[in-house]
Amino acid sequence: MKDRVEVRSLKDHVGEEVTLGGWCYNSRGSKNVKFLQLRDGSGTVQCVFGGNSAQNNAFERFDEITQETSLYVTGVVVKHPKKEGVYEIDARDFEIIQVAVDYPITPKEHGIDFLFDRRHLHLRSSRPHAIIRVRHRIIKAIRDYFDSHGFTLLDSPILTANAGEGTSTLFATDYFDLGKAFLAQTGQLYGEAGAMAFGKVYTFGPTFRAEKSKTRRHLTEFWMVEPEVAFMDLDGDMNLAEDFICYVVECILADCREDLATLERDIAKLESVRKPFPRVTYTEAVEILRRKGREFEWGDDFGAPDETMVSEDFDRPVIITHYPTVIKAFYMKRDPDNPKVVKAMDVIAPEGYGEIIGGSQREDDIDLLRERIEHEKLPMEVFEWYLDLRRYGSVPHAGFGMGLERMVAWLCGLEHIREAIPFPRTLARLTP
Repeated sequence: MKDRVEVRSLKDHVGEEVTLGGWCYNSRGSKNVKFLQLRDGSGTVQCVFGGNSAQNNAFERFDEITQETSLYVTGVVVKHPKKEGVYEIDARDFEIIQVAVDYPITPKEHGIDFLFDRRHLHLRSSRPHAIIRVRHRIIKAIRDYFDSHGFTLLDSPILTANAGEGTSTLFATDYFDLGKAFLAQTGQLYGEAGAMAFGKVYTFGPTFRAEKSKTRRHLTEFWMVEPEVAFMDLDGDMNLAEDFICYVVECILADCREDLATLERDIAKLESVRKPFPRVTYTEAVEILRRKGREFEWGDDFGAPDETMVSEDFDRPVIITHYPTVIKAFYMKRDPDNPKVVKAMDVIAPEGYGEIIGGSQREDDIDLLRERIEHEKLPMEVFEWYLDLRRYGSVPHAGFGMGLERMVAWLCGLEHIREAIPFPRTLARLTP
């Protein structure tokens, strides 16, 4: 293999002759000069071939290079004559590795289905490339935050014997002689076990919901981070979520400006995300909707339009608390002062991006939890291990789940969540 440098390190090689390996992103030229946009995964650089400086007939061979042809380019690193911090290659020679013939994703406009049918190639384009780089930085920020705040990573199983978020959205599979197994909807129940062992844990991995939804906010396979903390109540849960979100946003603003510019993201919208977040109860949110002319019955769940209408009154995420018990999961703790509501909270992102975090204080009373399991007609036997957490040293505890793709969609300003994951799985898509 040739010794080569990466585009991202060109600033350290000004005036030196270097070799880069990459792919032709675009090319153009005239009879006197030719330009090649070379991408290598770390960035894109313009390679300029002049008729007098090129070697080995490189200028004459230039037209052999097609879009996405893989090649080595050798030349001298120079500063861009007009753009500060931008570098070019005064190209001398190139060596083709493989000529790409009839690359299907041309610079013209393509329909979204066309692009996602070719997602394995679409990832090379500037927009998805920028999105996945932001996603990568968000993931690092997530791990850095929890690792630096005393949390222990707990890897929860993907195959489970029980539902975590309701039986209607389970993906089932045969599991040897033990009957049905299900793809995990959440790592939370296992996170609770971890919290009783380690105090503070977080799970982070893929989760699955067989929800027949075609909205721009839903995927059937997505990644979720779920912290769980012993000796924490709803107020502590909200404080943790607020601090966590602000940290992630700060990291993206500090390290991803170039990618956000590629996506034409309005940075000012993200710069307003600061503590404290406004907090309203579910009942107060219903009043906001009614005041805006929307007919809404207390006890109904919020849909996307409802969340958007509530969030319009705020320039940063808003936290909605104390949802009706009947619309929330069995493990959420009912408010002793008003059992019709649970000690739950959702963090609603601004700009119409909806819920990005959902959390609650968990029910720590074994009798009340058993009552809820029976009410939801869930099989008690598969939750016996979960009930053990209330039998042996039960304590108040709380946690939340954040959908990674929803966070990516919000911070990148994406219209549809399918762009927020490398290979989306939706109701109508299982390939590539």
